[in-house]
Amino acid sequence: MIRAVATYFAAVFGIGFVLGPIREWVLVPRVGARNAELIEFPVMVVAMLLAARWLVRRHRPLLTRTRWLFVGMAAATLVLAADVAVGVFLREMTLRAILLQRDPVTGLIYYALVILFALLPCLLQSFICPVEPKGTSMPRSEPDGG
Repeated sequence: MIRAVATYFAAVFGIGFVLGPIREWVLVPRVGARNAELIEFPVMVVAMLLAARWLVRRHRPLLTRTRWLFVGMAAATLVLAADVAVGVFLREMTLRAILLQRDPVTGLIYYALVILFALLPCLLQSFICPVEPKGTSMPRSEPDGG
């Protein structure tokens, strides 16, 4: 389960870490900070969906819905901690500025995406590839031979 958390976090945070400089150096001067973030958000949603889908398909026999919720919440906590670390150490921002002094529009969307990131593994496990909890298995029907 720890490997699933680390993998999910690393995949999505890594993409965000690559997109951040592109947003700041390429998009912000052309379209402004708010529009640059609004352009980046759909890319991050796709990255989150792909990472969660891959993760659930890879580990689906191992985890229950509750454990998938834990994986998502733990990965989201790591994302928030990493965002703070990047803000403090690379961008020289205060903790207050990182967490609370966001644009009212993009800040709300950012936190909504963090919540979505936390819920996606559980949601995808439920909708794409439902699995019975460990220790229970239902007999599978075999196709008739003739």
